[in-house]
Amino acid sequence: MNIKKQKPRESDVKKTGKNEFPIVGIGASAGGLEALEQFFSNMPGNNGMAFVVIQHLDPTHVGILPELLQRSTSMLVAQATDRLRVKPNCVYVIPPNKNISILNGVLHLFEPVESRGLRLPIDFFFRSLALEKQNQSIGIVLSGMGSDGSSGLMAIKEKHGIAIVQEPDTAKFDGMPTSAMEAIVPDILAPANEMAAKLIAFSRYQPTALSDQDFEKKYKGNLEKIIILLREHTGHDFSMYKKTTLFRRIERRKGVHQIAKIQSYVRFLQENPIEIELLFKELLIGVTNFFRDTNVWEKLKNEVLPPIIGALPEGYCFRAWIPACSTGEEAYSMAIVLKEVYENVENRNRLSFQLFATDLDQDAIEKARTGVFSSNIESYVSKERLQRFFTAENNTYRISSSIREMIVFAPQNAIKDPPFTKLNLLSCRNMLIYMEPTLQKKLLTLFNYSLTPGGILVLGTAETIGNLMDGFSEIDSKLKIYQHAAPVSSSEQSNFPSSFYRPATVTNHHKMPIKTVENIQSLADTILLQRFAPASILVNEKGDIVYITGRTGNYLEPAAGKANWNVFAMAREGLRHELPGAFRKVLQNFDPFMLRQIKIGTNGGSKYVDVTMQRIETPSAIKGMIFIVFNDVEPTVEASSPDKSVAKTISNSRQQELELELQHTIEELKSTREEMQTSQEELKSTNEELQSTNEELQSTNEELTTSKEEMQSMNEELQTVNNELQCKINDLLQTNSDMKNLLNSTEIATLFLNKDLNIRRFTDKVIQIFKLRDSDIGRPFTDLVSDLIYPEIENDARQVLKTLSSIESAIATKDGRWYSVRIMPYRTYDDRIDGLVITFTDMTTTKKLESQLKTANELLKNKN
Repeated sequence: MNIKKQKPRESDVKKTGKNEFPIVGIGASAGGLEALEQFFSNMPGNNGMAFVVIQHLDPTHVGILPELLQRSTSMLVAQATDRLRVKPNCVYVIPPNKNISILNGVLHLFEPVESRGLRLPIDFFFRSLALEKQNQSIGIVLSGMGSDGSSGLMAIKEKHGIAIVQEPDTAKFDGMPTSAMEAIVPDILAPANEMAAKLIAFSRYQPTALSDQDFEKKYKGNLEKIIILLREHTGHDFSMYKKTTLFRRIERRKGVHQIAKIQSYVRFLQENPIEIELLFKELLIGVTNFFRDTNVWEKLKNEVLPPIIGALPEGYCFRAWIPACSTGEEAYSMAIVLKEVYENVENRNRLSFQLFATDLDQDAIEKARTGVFSSNIESYVSKERLQRFFTAENNTYRISSSIREMIVFAPQNAIKDPPFTKLNLLSCRNMLIYMEPTLQKKLLTLFNYSLTPGGILVLGTAETIGNLMDGFSEIDSKLKIYQHAAPVSSSEQSNFPSSFYRPATVTNHHKMPIKTVENIQSLADTILLQRFAPASILVNEKGDIVYITGRTGNYLEPAAGKANWNVFAMAREGLRHELPGAFRKVLQNFDPFMLRQIKIGTNGGSKYVDVTMQRIETPSAIKGMIFIVFNDVEPTVEASSPDKSVAKTISNSRQQELELELQHTIEELKSTREEMQTSQEELKSTNEELQSTNEELQSTNEELTTSKEEMQSMNEELQTVNNELQCKINDLLQTNSDMKNLLNSTEIATLFLNKDLNIRRFTDKVIQIFKLRDSDIGRPFTDLVSDLIYPEIENDARQVLKTLSSIESAIATKDGRWYSVRIMPYRTYDDRIDGLVITFTDMTTTKKLESQLKTANELLKNKN
């Protein structure tokens, strides 16, 4: 269907104002063409809004998206150009290989500086739209892969605009809608074909500005009821939050459900607890990103923090608190800055850092704990920081362990829960702006109490707290950075909610004694182990002692230095050299192994011991562990004999045996040391190879990650091109069908031939003249059986190809019919001759009338 393009009427522009109409940004990627067509086909032409479509396009492909969308709407659809002023009731489409932004109602195009896999054009436009239109900004995320658009929707929500997301189940690719839903609570979640109606209906329920008198009269009572419902359901009290903020968020939820009266919404909350939870999420306003307000972070890194950290004593623990941390971006940003500052200070002492990040939203805290963020953070985090403090994982970035270990995340209500104390830094940004002055003062008094002398307080740049900064001195009034100067009075401290102090736990001291039944067998086993069993130990496969039975002081002694419960470190002299070799043998199987007559040095003497070792097979709880039993024995001494020569011979034999044993031990020890040295050298070499391999793998991984992102981007672009080409194919099929019906409707038999006089196409009427079937296409038409008495038809056809002049003849058929046969050259669109067109016009009736007229004339002539 060809819809005539319409220009926006002047009356529409005047009615909506010069630049007061809403602007809708629509982000789509792979599979988004179908969703866009569904959206615009249901959007009225005179809606008073402007639309900017941002799609991931192939930078080398000429886009035909404006032509395709024009068929679905009566609004003017045009490709955006640089410095084009936006008008209502118009649709503007981003051109290929461009980023688009808006300022003062004018579109601006930018050359993208990122590689193809890293481009986020939807986020880029949404952020500029949020700054441009504030509460009149509308963002829509449709089908697509990746997470582009999520960060932009967060910016639109922060400026009280409308966020709309396609239901993931109805999207061809649910990556972008799912990512958007994880980032924010959408105002409208619907299929693409229902979005237009819901958007128009929602826009009618925008909150209106009310005077304090009107608010007190009409809304105060119902607002207090909603606060009570929130407190009962969530446990959090919003009575000291700014009423305008509460009212605006409640009006937004009313608009989502098309509820006109606030009394009706109170009833709706009572009947739907899920709506209370959604309203609670809406009130939390969890909007954040990495290194938000760049000037603040640069000031902290370059001027504020270096002298403070450089002056800290050896071993000091730097403590910081980030209340209202949302999903953790600000906490991780602070940790990164602290680490960079610490590494650059001149007098670097051994310091540790501990950051406490808290928030009301349990779901946000859980997400922050994972430390995994979408690829959108590339817009806020530099490449150097991404490479150093993040690890790329499947289109996401995971924070490094060195940064994650610095932060403790916990759910907390800063208004009523106990605070963190002895802080060097407290960053509470963009939370106080939503609170009444009384609550602001209480929190600032709390922050004063929590900070150490000289501690730093960072507030949001948009927060204006006037004369509430008692106890703080200004470092930068524009960036809202302050330093703790003096503690507040105790009277101020007593005004904090009583829930700061947890009630003491009451214990009952009159508990009845619990009677236990003694087990005679266990008592007997205990006595047997304590008094009669040999000393023994249970160790794991590494030699760490797990359990000790009896007195083992004669065989083991604590090693000097740091406490070490490893049997190899604790073994006494004599046992220390024999134990490792025996331990390795025992680990090979479950058979027992015994060391006999081991001479152990004790305190001032020596003794002999047999050591029995066995690896345990059952029970399964201690399977694989080693049991070592020590048995004291007497040295082997021959009985005294009256024959002194015999005793001497025995003594010499024993001495030789001991010397041989000693020599064997020395050789074994030497061989063991050589093996250990060789193994150590091999391990060093292997370690170097592994390090080299690890570096290569890391480099390869980075290259593969980049390639994957580029491939995904190209895949999305190819999906878009494929959809456009599919639409073109459908158009061609429709045109082909139209042409066929047109030719058949003329009831003129038409035969299309190529230059070789082979059949290319024919109409249905030709079958009445030639014996044709569909399978005959491609055959020479001269091979066909024809009813025409026209043997010169082939010669005439070749003559037309040669002279390019048409030939027309009246030809009869074998059954008495007559046809006007016209042979013409076939001209292509670019005026080339590419065959012949032969038409057969039935003139049988004309011939019969002509014959009858001729006969009548002859009769009249004969009569005369």
